Amino acid sequence: MAIQILSREKKSKKVDFSQFLNGVPARDYVFQSAPYEQQIREAAQLLERADAVLIGAGAGLSTAAGLNYGGKRFTDNFREFIEKYGSAYMTDMYSAGFYPFPSEEAKWGYWSKHAWLNRVEPPAMPLYQTVFELVKEKPHFVLTTNVDHQFWKAGFADENIFATQGDYGEIQCARGCHDKVYDGTGLFHRMNLTRKDCLVPTELVPRCPVCGGKMAMHLRCDQYFVEDEHWNEAAARYGAFLKEHKTDKVVLLELGVGFNTPTIIRFPFEQMVRENRDWALIRLNLDEAVVPESFGSRAVGINDDIARSLEDIRREAGGVEEKEGLSIEKAGEKDEE
Repeated sequence: MAIQILSREKKSKKVDFSQFLNGVPARDYVFQSAPYEQQIREAAQLLERADAVLIGAGAGLSTAAGLNYGGKRFTDNFREFIEKYGSAYMTDMYSAGFYPFPSEEAKWGYWSKHAWLNRVEPPAMPLYQTVFELVKEKPHFVLTTNVDHQFWKAGFADENIFATQGDYGEIQCARGCHDKVYDGTGLFHRMNLTRKDCLVPTELVPRCPVCGGKMAMHLRCDQYFVEDEHWNEAAARYGAFLKEHKTDKVVLLELGVGFNTPTIIRFPFEQMVRENRDWALIRLNLDEAVVPESFGSRAVGINDDIARSLEDIRREAGGVEEKEGLSIEKAGEKDEE
């Protein structure tokens, strides 16, 4: 396989993550013309016949689940930040995170609320629970760029998840001076209780316990992202899953992955299907469910609301015979990464 099994370097003991980033984009993308109901049946049949399922999840899954970073959810929860820093900069939760906050008190004033709203406070979203119900009886693994901890909340075991881009509930040294991350959920709770005028008290601003410098969210945004022991172990388990099921019938269930970071999930998934004749791809995306035409019946690309599609696949896979069981309403929100 072109996607190699990860190994540890003796000196640094770090996984060479670049080995995951060698996918080649397909040149024969098509939007499939099959009717929606037929695509649902085909996806359900692929899952039923699979020996194992590899889930690849991007931002579109969380958007479809209700964790929307823009619109009313943003303006209702971040009104004071919009008024303080300006609507030109505070357009949504993602963009707001790049604002050049003037102080550590201001930076953590924003990030503590962002993390609380998207990671700490939300329960397991029903859509994530649907994904778990769909695959729980088969060997499965999750590769995700999402940082909201929803897979854990929905019931997936820690040993079956590799969250490549970090976690909103963790903080690290801003300069990555040591390979360790820290639980920030309790700190965020205290910050939320004491935040005033978008600022947190100076005494709550975290400092690195090793170098004494600034701390940052544990998110892959620069070269200082910390790949700690848990991250490396998860990467190794992902590699082991690929190796263990190389000769099995594997379905790659891709959920809400667009073209923001396609070299982590989207392109490697295509390459794995290309190189393993018993592997198949199910791609769910509201706008970008194009699939390689050369995959033939080994690919189903459903260009529709992810929540609707997953529920209908679950119903079909569960043997629901009534046609009216298929939902007919389409969601209006965009769910792409």
